[in-house]
Amino acid sequence: MIRSELVQKIADANPHLGQREAERVVSTILDSITDRLTEGGRVELRGFGAFSTRGRNARTGRNPRTGESVDVDAKRVPHFKPGKELRERLNMD
Repeated sequence: MIRSELVQKIADANPHLGQREAERVVSTILDSITDRLTEGGRVELRGFGAFSTRGRNARTGRNPRTGESVDVDAKRVPHFKPGKELRERLNMD
């Protein structure tokens, strides 16, 4: 599912919301998650999962095209841990 499909699904499920309002809802949620992660925080959605960041150390990588060594800076990357309810729904028989 892509962002526009999510907006459409929200708009369809809530007839009192127009397309623009549904887009604003999706944008607000995603911006809030992004802002919290940028601050180094964690976002937990009960039953769905938790978003956090993890650090990656600086390292020496390799350019796959040329084979030459390249320095890769340390960085933070997003991490998602699914909640119990999501894992159970995914693994239903």
